[in-house]
Amino acid sequence: MADIESKSPFSPYRADGKLYGFVCVVSGADQPVGEAIILELAAHGAACIYDSTLSLIDEILNTWGRLDVWVCISGLLGPPSITNTTPADLQKCFEANTYAPFFALKYAPPAMGKLCEKRNYPNADVKDIKYGSIVVVGSVASSYGGCWGPCYTMSSHAALGAVRSGVAVLKGTGVRINCISPGQIDVGVDLSNFDMRGMTAHLPPASMQSKESQRSTIGLERAGLPTEVARVAGFLASGFSSYITGANMVVDGGASIMCPLTVPV
Repeated sequence: MADIESKSPFSPYRADGKLYGFVCVVSGADQPVGEAIILELAAHGAACIYDSTLSLIDEILNTWGRLDVWVCISGLLGPPSITNTTPADLQKCFEANTYAPFFALKYAPPAMGKLCEKRNYPNADVKDIKYGSIVVVGSVASSYGGCWGPCYTMSSHAALGAVRSGVAVLKGTGVRINCISPGQIDVGVDLSNFDMRGMTAHLPPASMQSKESQRSTIGLERAGLPTEVARVAGFLASGFSSYITGANMVVDGGASIMCPLTVPV
């Protein structure tokens, strides 16, 4: 990949935003973390942000002429115990947690390799080098056990595997792929509205762990916020992370260092 510091359209230091002109896709944007990522990308100059699926790649290229960033957020917790886990539950978790990274790795890079002249839409800019960033938002369960149930841990490990295998797949394309592994994030859901089988949620409520327990087991003594995950996504999307690929960025307030055997999700 060319040195993007010498290419003004991709300089992360440009005054109009480190993502100025970028066209982005955020799958799972209806979730709190997804909403925060959309706001983060927009705040730094992204020209367009889709909440969509792979079927619209052609539409994106026809309309905007480029694709630069793909963020995958969708996922499922699954049941918290193996006793309550069926083979169908396991299959659903693997589909939810691994299909999106796989499809992004397979189909997004050719679109990200398309170059284009500056077009006539707000925040438009030229794309004169091959550039792309795929960001998979997973969980600390991608590296540790004891976070929730077997479904979550197994499928989260597989999602990180898609990221790591992607490094070799993407050689020579100018596209990078990285993972964000959040720990306990306060997504504004309380226990009264939570499906304890984990078949409708990506992250459990932070209220499952008491404030006292958070202070004891988390280095920063609190649950994280969706905006704190979003800032890492913005970094990985931009030229500031131009030499980072295949990484697993753990965003858990130090919980996995403090208590690696029982990491709070």
